[in-house]
Amino acid sequence: MNAGAVALRAGVHRGWIEFRQNMTNAQDVWSVVFFPVIALIVMYMLRGDKVPGTDFSLGSQSIPGILGMNLVLNGLLALAMALTMDREDGTLLRAKATPNGMIGYLTGKVISRAGTSVVGLLIPLVPAAFLFDSEQGMGVVMLPMMLLMAISGVFYPITALPEWLQWIAQGFPIYWLGLGLRSALLPVAMSAAEIGESWRHLETIGVLGAWAVIGLLLAPVVLLRMARRESGSSVAARRRKAMQRPM
Repeated sequence: MNAGAVALRAGVHRGWIEFRQNMTNAQDVWSVVFFPVIALIVMYMLRGDKVPGTDFSLGSQSIPGILGMNLVLNGLLALAMALTMDREDGTLLRAKATPNGMIGYLTGKVISRAGTSVVGLLIPLVPAAFLFDSEQGMGVVMLPMMLLMAISGVFYPITALPEWLQWIAQGFPIYWLGLGLRSALLPVAMSAAEIGESWRHLETIGVLGAWAVIGLLLAPVVLLRMARRESGSSVAARRRKAMQRPM
């Protein structure tokens, strides 16, 4: 087995351990549960409203978008916070010093965040299947991100927004995540509320695939650049500074 394969195997093991730790830590569990619970409350309050021009519940229509936003919160923003913490406590520095350590580190983060994201999806999805009617097909930092979520069709059909905002939203994966989830979970007739009155499956696959490839290509470069700036003395200095902060 070559060194890269060993690093990947170690990364998978690391990711599983991190996921289990996240699911047994009260603070981490709360961060995963908080938004889905708030989203369920909002969806329940909107259950009596209808999507303009249809008889479909606005609460049900918002579910796929909320699931997409939950993916972003757990898979992107939470990951950014985890990277910052790992940089502060020297984890990133240790990964840099280990042969093929960055490969294992990156693999571990992908595995652990993917698992956490799945849990974050199930929390609103399972109760929603019982709380809302007309769900055919349901089946069984932060201001810029929040602004982007607001224009991406998460809580309201994007076609209600000005066309120039629709173009901005389509340049980012949040809109396409929501669109893909809506196409899978909502009735076919609900495509009438989308841009071009279509689910645009090929465009969704293409855009999300491109973002995934770009992210995987850039992630090792960014991690190595972050680690290159680290040293034992800088980590020790930050620890001393943190210990001096008033509780």
